[in-house]
Amino acid sequence: MARQKLGQHFLTRGSVLERIARAACPDREPLVVEIGPGRGALTTHLLARADRVIAIEIDRGLAQRLAQTVGHAAAGNLEVVEANALEIDLAQWGPATITGNLPYYAATAILERVMALGPLVRRGVFLTQKEVAERITASPGSRAYGYLSVAMQLSADIELLFEVSPAAFHPPPKVDSAVLRFVPHDRAAEMGIADRLDFLRFVALCFRQKRKILRNNLAAKYGAAVDAWPEVMVRAEQIGIPVFAAMYRRLVT
Repeated sequence: MARQKLGQHFLTRGSVLERIARAACPDREPLVVEIGPGRGALTTHLLARADRVIAIEIDRGLAQRLAQTVGHAAAGNLEVVEANALEIDLAQWGPATITGNLPYYAATAILERVMALGPLVRRGVFLTQKEVAERITASPGSRAYGYLSVAMQLSADIELLFEVSPAAFHPPPKVDSAVLRFVPHDRAAEMGIADRLDFLRFVALCFRQKRKILRNNLAAKYGAAVDAWPEVMVRAEQIGIPVFAAMYRRLVT
């Protein structure tokens, strides 16, 4: 039985499971880390495409069941780890493809942790709430574009691969879902940003009040230093990452 407090909606449609596995492993992968394997529906498809799968499951009952059923048939290629993906050291296994059907309540936090691994992520393929997927992939000028868009796109090339209807799950969620593919791309380094976290704090300040122009959001901290900048006369949602980077470099150099 799915546990609501853990945001459990088990993906059951075979065609969708195979599409996710194929996106995560277009060629045979040496190692895949799966977050939230649940009953092992996706795990089985991943095992057919990977030499080794590490499955991280927070639910003790599901973790034990997975180890006993899918693990028993996997001939040593599956390791089930009972842990919270928001707490475990995801870097401990080295470079890996990371994938999973993410619980909606923790999806953004999990993705942030995964992207923080940088080059240790060979590829990331995740199923999440469609609204979150649209925010992550949004472009400047769209209503969905915001801090999350910048933070995620700073670390990777991201593509929304396809949408998934509630009917593909048991129990069905009340919202649509979508599958995202992440390919790590260190834009911060390319744009001469040495302190990624400090840059993201600057971006967060720019988006503090989305309906105000940038000058109003930045004035309290930077005052007259930004008054003459032409970029600050528009809203943050109209600014792309290179422009945010250019403004930030002016302030820290």
